Amino acid sequence: MSVSALSDSTQNYLKAVWSLQEWSDAPVTASMVAASTGVALSTASDAIRKLSAQGLLEHTRYSVVSLSPEGRAHAVAMVRRHRLIETFLVEVLHYRWDQVHAEADMLEHAVSDFMIDRIDELLGHPQRDPHGDPIPKADGAVTKPDAVPLTDIEAGARVRVERISDDDSNLLQYFADHGIVYGTLLETRASAPYTDTIEVAVVDHDTVLPLGRAATDAVWVARLK
Repeated sequence: MSVSALSDSTQNYLKAVWSLQEWSDAPVTASMVAASTGVALSTASDAIRKLSAQGLLEHTRYSVVSLSPEGRAHAVAMVRRHRLIETFLVEVLHYRWDQVHAEADMLEHAVSDFMIDRIDELLGHPQRDPHGDPIPKADGAVTKPDAVPLTDIEAGARVRVERISDDDSNLLQYFADHGIVYGTLLETRASAPYTDTIEVAVVDHDTVLPLGRAATDAVWVARLK
């Protein structure tokens, strides 16, 4: 069954559960799903029970929510749609990378599997979206980059930006204004004590920025040898 046969609401819930566990090892709970989908906890809890009864989710008595094999297949299909649409909007229609997330959220429910495959072909089968997130293949395979949050990097390291969370469009625009995008090389430097910041130098740019925790948590990087 194609993911197109599911309701928009079901598509959203499955994609939300996938997204919550993609870059975190923390157990997914009903309250996290509610916050991610923008609904009340009672609404999310009812939906989780219904989707569990349909075999799309698994919900333990300890309130941990996970995807069943069928649910995972549908969730990955939605993530593939979303990220290919984001890439199309940036590369073909010249959207800014901070503009595409909300647009893709709307369009992903309207396109067909055929259109998504044509977009994938037109773009040359891209592996990553504009924010660095991996684009699932048509068979559901996902290759996740080996990356850690910038928050976890010590001073004096040289890293490459592998992924930037697209949750905050204003933060994305701030990064873009200072030359920090997917693929950018950074060097970390010691910051003033007690400031809870990380100072980064943008390689090939005359830019040094102190970044607070909200910013460093959003940037995932790979160490360079």
